[in-house]
Amino acid sequence: MENSYKDEIFTKRVRAGKRTYFFDVKSTKSEKDFYITITESKRVGEEEYEKHKIFLYKEDFDKFRDALVETVQHVREQLLVVGPPEQQPAVEERTL
Repeated sequence: MENSYKDEIFTKRVRAGKRTYFFDVKSTKSEKDFYITITESKRVGEEEYEKHKIFLYKEDFDKFRDALVETVQHVREQLLVVGPPEQQPAVEERTL
């Protein structure tokens, strides 16, 4: 059965060692609404992957972004050991 709507609008892949994260923007069947899925894919065998998925709906985008930014900021400011600037990794910060 062929879908009469486009489900996946945009995707961004982030490779991180044995894990890969996918950020996908999808449309609803009516194509009038959108949501994001965040998928963690981890290799657990030669050709086997374990996947975990989060569905994020548009009414929660700002709350999710704010919580993520606050959490990352807390880790960077309170939990990471800070040494001389030459020992700090080059980190590119982006606003969500």
